[in-house]
Order: sequence, then C-alpha cells, then structure tokens
Amino acid sequence: MDCDIAIVGAGPAGLALARSLADTSLHIVLLERQSCEQLADPVFDGRDIALTYLSRRLLCQLGAWEHIAPAEIAPLQCARVLDGDSFRTLDFGDARTDAEPLGWLIANRLIRKALYKVTAPLDRVALRCGVAVERVVADADGVHLALADGTTLRARLLVGADTRFSTTRRHMGIGATMKDFGRVAIVCRMQHALPHEHTAWECFHYGRTLAILPMPGDASSIVITVPADQAPDILAMEGEEFAQDVACRFGYRLGDMRLVSERIAYPLVAVHADRFVAQRFALIGDAAVGMHPVTAHGFNLGLSGVDLLAGEIRSQWQRGADIASATVLARYQSRHRLATLPLFHGTNGIVSLFTDDRLPARLARKAVLNLSERLPPVRWAIRHKLVSRDHVGGSLLTLLP
Repeated sequence: MDCDIAIVGAGPAGLALARSLADTSLHIVLLERQSCEQLADPVFDGRDIALTYLSRRLLCQLGAWEHIAPAEIAPLQCARVLDGDSFRTLDFGDARTDAEPLGWLIANRLIRKALYKVTAPLDRVALRCGVAVERVVADADGVHLALADGTTLRARLLVGADTRFSTTRRHMGIGATMKDFGRVAIVCRMQHALPHEHTAWECFHYGRTLAILPMPGDASSIVITVPADQAPDILAMEGEEFAQDVACRFGYRLGDMRLVSERIAYPLVAVHADRFVAQRFALIGDAAVGMHPVTAHGFNLGLSGVDLLAGEIRSQWQRGADIASATVLARYQSRHRLATLPLFHGTNGIVSLFTDDRLPARLARKAVLNLSERLPPVRWAIRHKLVSRDHVGGSLLTLLP
C-alpha cells in the first residue's frame, strides 16, 4: 500500500480528519485540486461560521483554536427571529456579555487557515496539491486511485471530502438526494453605526431572507437570500445604494450601514448522500451532507462526522484491526446518519415554510413562532439544541424543536 488513508479534499473536513489521526502511526495522503499556497492563505469568501460548543471543543483538541486570534472571534449571545412585517421577535439567549454564549462566529477562511497550519507540518501526512482523481477502483484489499497527473495511489481506506458535488462520491457509485431551492445567498461584511450587542438576526421578509450575524467590532456578516433571478440586480447595486437598502430593510436597528467587502453569491443546493460508506470508502463533510445555511448546521455536522469517523478508525488501529472493515464503516454511517437525516429534512422543511409567501404559509409560521414563544418547554428544547455539546443535534439557529 502507498498509504493507509487517502483523503480527497483538503477543506476543513479533510484537514480535520488528517489532524485527528495524528496520534496514530497511520500514513495519510491528502489530495487537493487547489494549490498549497491557496490552502495556506485562503482568500475572503464571505462565509462566516457559527460554531457550537462541540465544534469549539473539537477545534481546541485539534490545536486549531489557538491559531485563531481572539480578536477575530465573536461570541453569539442572543439570536432573534423576525417574521415578515411583524414588530415581535422570537428571542434566544441572553444579550449580556457575561452570560453564557450560544456559540461563536468566525470567518470561514480563518478556520481553514488554522486547520492547515496544524495539519500541513505533520510527518505522517502528505499533502499533494494541484491534483485531481480521475478513476477509483475498490476491492477487498484496498482502493486504487488514478490521478489526473498520470500517477496512481493505493490506500487501505479512501475518504471523500470534496464538497457537496463530490466527484469521488460519484466514482464510488453513491447517489444523493439534492434539493435545489432556486435561490441564491449573497454574502458580505458591513459596518454599522450602532453596536450589534452580539445578537444575530434572522429576518424572514416577504420575498427575501436577511440574516445579520455579529462579527468582531461594529461589523456584521450579511446574508441575503433571494430567488436566483433577483440576485443579479442586487449584485449590480452601487455600494452606497446597497448599504442603504439593507439598513432600511432592517429598520435601521443598527443605524447607518456601510459595505466593507465584496459581495459573493452562492447558489443554494442542499445535498444528502444516499449512503455514507461503500467498500473501503467513507464520506465526510459536505460530501456526505451539504446543508442549507439557514440553521447553521453545515460546518458543525461536518466536524462532528469527522470526529465520529476518526474515533472508529483509531479504535481499530489500537486493536491492530482493519481500519476500513465493513463493520467499522457501518457504525460510522449509522451514528452520523442518525444526526444528519432528521436535520436535513427538518431544515428543508423550515426553509420551505419560511420562504413561502402564500397566505396559508404566512399564518402557519406565525403560529409556529407564537407557539415557540409562549410555551417554556418548547423554548427550552430549542435552547438545548443551540448549546448542545454532543454529536446529535447542536445547531445555532434551529427554529423548531
């Protein structure tokens, strides 16, 4: 064998898995299309990640958390949900800075940079950049990979971590349930005149969704979700016009606002693989589950899945057993699907309900928010998910119990 584990994709999930197994003697090869320079210093992509307690703990265990400057980490103290033109909000958390936060917000590029920093120097991890996988063949003994540069690689276990549109997943004959929402998320950073008080807002305005996430200083991450045909007009707006439009739609709760970054558009497509494993093969990260961002599940579920798979592999390695046995992979799949499948369909249901502007849907979501507001057990259940420290559940902006 050329290596014990080949990981396709050196994004957060792939890097985290390699780093998780650093305490073993396993030889790992990371295969990545991007250059090593791009991995070492990722460009601004507009995405900011809401981390749960579990994700923070796992990043600490990996040594990545200490490589993120405290000034770049924004605690999330409170989350508020606003529906349509209503003045009432559904609130979670405590805006006081001395209260326990719901989670933490960090730029995606900084998390990626930190994970690269703690993974790239590892002696038993080989990072091969600028390469793509053209063909995969698995048998009882291992997996054979043919690479686009003409070389080959043989591994005991292959792990796909190459985005929600994973080519590795297709090579292994695994299909996926895909939900194209026909919408686009436009993300950017804005500064504002008034402090955000570490409060996140999810505003379900009729026709579009506006999320405002508190970042360090008097700045916020802005996520505007609109039907795809409306996105070009928003992207074409002059900076001042755009800032005025966002401030107005938000009711000037943060005062005047100013655009301080480029605007980047992402088509919204959710993906859940039909299976997470095959012969000597496993899926992690977005290649297994790519979530709609409204409930902030994606990165947290991905990191949770990495920890589950790493635990199974380490347990087998310690016993001197096969790290890619069908039993091991089945255990990983069972545990990770238990967490992801209900959240995938639940999140898609939330998106469908809260982006449907027909009268029955408007009445239904007002009833849901009123129920959540008035019944303490429901509010407790939602908060319990917000600050979850285990592998099942644990989202930052889950709207329903």
